[in-house]
This record gives sequence, C-alpha cells and structure tokens, in this order.
Amino acid sequence: MLQMLGDATGLESTFLTSIDLDQGVQETRYARNVGALTIPEGMVVPWEDTLCKRALDEGVMNTDDVPCKWGDSEAARALGIKTYLSAPIRNGQGELLGTLCACSAERKPLGPDTEGLVRLFSNLVGIFIQREQLVEELQVANERLTSYALTDALTGLPNRRALYDELERLLAQGRRANRGVIVGILDLDGFKSINDTHGHQAGDIFLQEVARRLADGIRSSDMLGRMGGDEFLLVGPGPELDPTAPATPAGDGSAGLAATVLGTALAVQDRLVRATVGRYHIVAHDIDYAGASAGVVAVNPHDVDAEAAVRLADRRMYEMKRLRKGGASGHDA
Repeated sequence: MLQMLGDATGLESTFLTSIDLDQGVQETRYARNVGALTIPEGMVVPWEDTLCKRALDEGVMNTDDVPCKWGDSEAARALGIKTYLSAPIRNGQGELLGTLCACSAERKPLGPDTEGLVRLFSNLVGIFIQREQLVEELQVANERLTSYALTDALTGLPNRRALYDELERLLAQGRRANRGVIVGILDLDGFKSINDTHGHQAGDIFLQEVARRLADGIRSSDMLGRMGGDEFLLVGPGPELDPTAPATPAGDGSAGLAATVLGTALAVQDRLVRATVGRYHIVAHDIDYAGASAGVVAVNPHDVDAEAAVRLADRRMYEMKRLRKGGASGHDA
C-alpha cells in the first residue's frame, strides 16, 4: 500500500504512523523511502509538533509549501519536508489510531484525486487494524474461556478435565519414549468434620490452603489439580522403563518398572502426605491436621489408559487410608 501511495503521489516517502494520545507521541511504524528524504521507521516525535496534528486541526490534507504553512514544526524543518500529505486512521468508534502520510523534500503540487486516494487507503488501513484488534480480543476471550474450563474455581488448580488431558498426554509420551508415568490420588481425611464444626467457609479456606501447600511441594514437571470435593490428583512423568525388570502381578499396571521407579512413587506419596500435615489458621480457629491419605503409583503406559491409571492410584489410596486406622481428623487446637 505504501508503494502504491508513492507511485500515485510521486512523493519520496510514504509512511504509516501510530498515535498515543495519552503519552502525547507519534511513532512511525512502517516507511518506504525512495529519494533523499528519509523517514526512519521507529521514529518517535511529540504529537504536538507533528504536521499530522496541524493538518487535522486545520482540516487540511496536503500542502506543497510546508515551510511557509507550518514553519513552526521542528520535526518538519529538521527533515526538510516541503510537500506533505496525510489522512487520519480511525477505528469504528472514530478514535484516532494513526495517520497515513506521504512527503517530499521538493515542492510537488498534487492532483485533485490524490486526497481521495489517500483517504481511501487510510480507511482500508483502519478496517484492517480494527479487524486485527477484534481477532486479538477474540483470542484473549478464548484463552480466558479455556482457562475457566480447565481451572478449579475454588483453588485455582487444574480441574478434572485438565488433569485427564495431561494424563493422556503423559501416557502417550511415555509410550513413545518408553517411560513410566506417576499418578497419585490424595483424599483429605476428616474434611467433613472441619466443615461440620467450623462451617463451609472454613472448609473452602482449608481446601485452598491445602492446595497451596501441595502445589509448593511437587516437582516442576508434575501437575496437581482438584478432582472435586476433597480429592486431589497428581500426574507426572516417571523414569525410563526397564525391559529387564521382573514381571509383576497382572492388572497392576507396573510391568517393566524397576524397584527404583516404584520407590519414586512411594517418595512422592510420602511428600504429598507430609505437605498436608500441620497447623491451619482458618477463620479465627487453629486446626491441627494430622494429614491426608494418599496413594501414588508408577504405571507402565503400555498397559493402562488414563481411567485405569487413576483407578490404580485410588485403590492404593484406600489401602493407605485403611492402614491409617480410620484416617486423620481435624480438631481445634
């Protein structure tokens, strides 16, 4: 478009600017120079000193005698501009976005159709910019909706859908790279008692604090999220599979996993439980919490799908809950 404008006007420089009225500056975004006069891209000048502002204020689109008409413009004087042409670029609401300009160091009277042409070009640029802004706003809105769809509103952690998406990805990646996958379920023992004793607001705050402590204690490669209620799920990559590892009982999803890999799962399980243990200050109450029940398994992605992997972790969690002899409970300190 700048080339077409230059060809139509015969002027040395054609350029597109943006205007920041809040900052009071005009910046040259794109420029095409074919003569001695050069308008550099990236040039920023005070809006008050520009020929564009003078032209807008006076309702004049062009002149072939800039020194006489607008000799007070330091920028024009420094660049040696004698012939000047511009049209404003506006959005659909009429807001000024920038200008489309052409200029020359020589006096070149412009034909009667030139102003109409530059006005047409500036309208096309305005439409294009508005379309790009709408596309950008749509992308931001879509990202926000996606975030809402994949985020638990109470804790800010990934929700069930996001967790299963990530687990599916990890399983597929594990099959390609011959690596195990870590899957863990954590259930907050005694949570109902906290709700019944201190109220649902306290329960919500407790969930948020547990989520924060858990998130602080996981590996950077893991994803922790809330499945719903007082149940959390952790998924993450495991170590490389060992083809020489002895076979394991059918259906436990751990075939090909070395003892060190299973040890990794136990270490993650212990870390999750310990992260939940401690004192919680909730709505003017101190609650000493003995910890949650967690079950973490390392699975072979060749043997299980996402649902089966979560079931294995859930089964392990209930085994640990039984070992804890009824689970932990919360009480006022």
